[in-house]
Amino acid sequence: MTLAAGPFAIAATLLAAGGAAKAVRPGDTANALRTMRLPSSTLLIRVGGFAEAVVGVAALAVGDRVTAVLLGLSFLAFAAFVALALRRDAPISSCGCFGKADTPPSRVHVAINLGAVAAAAGVAVQPSAGLPDVLSGQPLAGVPFVLLLACGVGLAFLALTSLPRTMALVRPGG
Repeated sequence: MTLAAGPFAIAATLLAAGGAAKAVRPGDTANALRTMRLPSSTLLIRVGGFAEAVVGVAALAVGDRVTAVLLGLSFLAFAAFVALALRRDAPISSCGCFGKADTPPSRVHVAINLGAVAAAAGVAVQPSAGLPDVLSGQPLAGVPFVLLLACGVGLAFLALTSLPRTMALVRPGG
């Protein structure tokens, strides 16, 4: 097991959940892409979301170099998109990362995406971060790891969805 296994599992779970949400509800992502003058076909977003979900699930299941690279590239693309939206000060209320949830682009978003890239790079260098491998070496049948994984995913979700809105409220003029 690699040190990056926990953050990698969090990133893979976020990618799988976000991809599934985009596949089901592509509207917010289409609006964000349209605002940035990028291809915004709902069919393209549904297919892309499905692909993200597949990569996320595969990364959780296998945790090898290929899935780590695909996971890292996905989050690198997300980081670049959010950074570009911030740089252009694009009027995007949601990037559509989780389908319907309001996820406005923020520096926190970029940081989480880059953290996922770093976790994926760690697994690409030292593979075997698939959930079956990780859980087999854990005490108490992996229950603490799974609970920490759920907490990490929940905290990342809150950081991506609620924190930017909360910070906007506490800023002067917010």
